[in-house]
Amino acid sequence: MKFSIQEQIAAYEARRATASARMVEIMEASAEAGATLDTAQQEEFDGLQADIEAVENHIKRLKSIETQMVRSASPIIVTDQASAAAVRAPVGAMTTADARPVTMQRNLPKGLAFTRYAIALARSRGNLMQALEVSRGWRDSTPEVETVLRAAVAAGTTTDPAWAAPLVEYQNMTGEFIELLRPATIIGRINGFRRVPFNIQMPAQKTSSTAQWVGEGKPKPVSALSFETMRLGFAKVAGIVVLTDELVRFSNPSAEGIVQRDLVETITQLLDHDFVDPAKAEVPDVSPESITHQATYIDASGDTADALRWDVRSLFSAFTANNASVAGAYWIMDPVIALTIGMMVNPLGQAEFPGIDQNGGVLYGLPVICSTNIPKDANDLYYIILVKPSEVLMADDGGVTLDASREASLQMDSAPVAGASQLLSLWQNNMIALRAERFINWKARRALACAYIRGANYGAPEAPDTGGGA
Repeated sequence: MKFSIQEQIAAYEARRATASARMVEIMEASAEAGATLDTAQQEEFDGLQADIEAVENHIKRLKSIETQMVRSASPIIVTDQASAAAVRAPVGAMTTADARPVTMQRNLPKGLAFTRYAIALARSRGNLMQALEVSRGWRDSTPEVETVLRAAVAAGTTTDPAWAAPLVEYQNMTGEFIELLRPATIIGRINGFRRVPFNIQMPAQKTSSTAQWVGEGKPKPVSALSFETMRLGFAKVAGIVVLTDELVRFSNPSAEGIVQRDLVETITQLLDHDFVDPAKAEVPDVSPESITHQATYIDASGDTADALRWDVRSLFSAFTANNASVAGAYWIMDPVIALTIGMMVNPLGQAEFPGIDQNGGVLYGLPVICSTNIPKDANDLYYIILVKPSEVLMADDGGVTLDASREASLQMDSAPVAGASQLLSLWQNNMIALRAERFINWKARRALACAYIRGANYGAPEAPDTGGGA
């Protein structure tokens, strides 16, 4: 029979304990007789002592092997307690496979804890004590919801060693929600923004220095640099989602998905639209201007593949003329124009731009980001935007805050105005409102952080002839 490392260690430790006990018995017998050990006792005692030394050395070697096995083992990732119990071997039965560390990992959708937090607030109508009771139904799967709500009910004290734990739980929940939100937004799918903190003055270089060829013994040129300071203040995106009392009261996994989708879409639509809308100007201390607002643009020269090639060349030239590279830049466009560009074919039926479709892709070596939240121009045609993220300053606290109410009266309008008379009473209509807020701000680091094509309609198919007449 082959014994595991742990079984061997246990057996040798028992052998050592037996030998030690026998040595004690020999010495006690000698003391009772008032005599030294005779020859047989000496031989037995010395043999036991030598055996103990050999056993201890062997146990050290076994433990060294056990340590190496644990270090070299790959972790076992399980998703529930039953599986975790199954992969853990009982004491004294450790094998090579059992030496692998067990990592508990929940098999739950991202953002579920934050969504349940929102549902608990909604079902309790903003009452934190009631929200805590609601959250206990999810204690086994998302215990952090109860932790955060419990912290909101009981004030923290300086003597509580776990006072900051609820803050960590909330940060983890919002972090998961941001991870869910990130692939839904244009900003979240672009890498390379210059990340900066809020309300910090930063120098920005406006002009560059100059250099010249200099002859022997001739004076060297001196140039002055021009700087300005930039600051990204606090800017907040806020949205309200109104849900019926029945939806949040009788929530199930389907309803959780509806709430989650509404929360994501509420924030995504505004962020995407205002990030790229050329008409979006800065509102001081309220919202940033879009990256395209004062950007260089060209009007589309046509709708053919050759026109697209010429316009892309012109757009690239706008960057290079200002000593800026397009390396690391991204295309941003509506999925419809991306689809029609990908559908364009040459006379042989081959795709003109095979790397792009309605899901994005690559156009002239640069990644394409598609979003339905990009506005159209005055002629209902498309914008194709080229942005270099390293030239865009981005301040983002990475969190979302939630609040709930059913007593408020709301303007059911995506563009509310002060003093409006048409208000909907949530209490009267058995509705609950969730308000989501996120602090984020951006600013182009210099003029040519972005350029775009206006009036794009490349590859637009002709409308089919549906016939007519009587």
